[in-house]
Amino acid sequence: MIEALLFIAAAAAFCIWLYNRLVHDRNQVRAAWSDIDVQLKRRHDLIPRLVSTVKAYADFERATLLAVTELREQSEQAPRLADKAALEDALEERLHRVNVVAEAYPDLKADENFRQLQTELADTENQLQYARRFYNGAGRIYNTRIQPFPHFLLARPLGFREAEFFEVDEAAERLAPSVKVS
Repeated sequence: MIEALLFIAAAAAFCIWLYNRLVHDRNQVRAAWSDIDVQLKRRHDLIPRLVSTVKAYADFERATLLAVTELREQSEQAPRLADKAALEDALEERLHRVNVVAEAYPDLKADENFRQLQTELADTENQLQYARRFYNGAGRIYNTRIQPFPHFLLARPLGFREAEFFEVDEAAERLAPSVKVS
């Protein structure tokens, strides 16, 4: 009689331990999928904002350089001294604004913004790749746990289903995210 009770207690303890282990693994898979989702959201939100910032500053630099160049050319071609003086005043004002911006933001340069964009793009893709690998690892552990005997005797009736692996469409994966700065 005591042996039967001990067997039932041991079987119950094993079932509880097994169930808790399956729940832990299932939650690990769900958390790993959430990590992928977070990285995908980061990619879709951050990258367009970074590109927009880089474009805006590159446009500012381009417009400033174009304005300064045009004023210089006009000054060189001005036939009258009064016209030349007015153009030189405008050129001096434009250069003063450029200097004020450069003094206020000495590290603000388009090439630095482009490097930062490249760094963020690479970082985002690396984090997404890590999240995918982590998810697939968690899914592999979970699937391995629910499939063998005696786990499947408890897993299937309690609704534990296999996790899908994160597989990437070959054609889509080979395409880099579209980043248009010009």
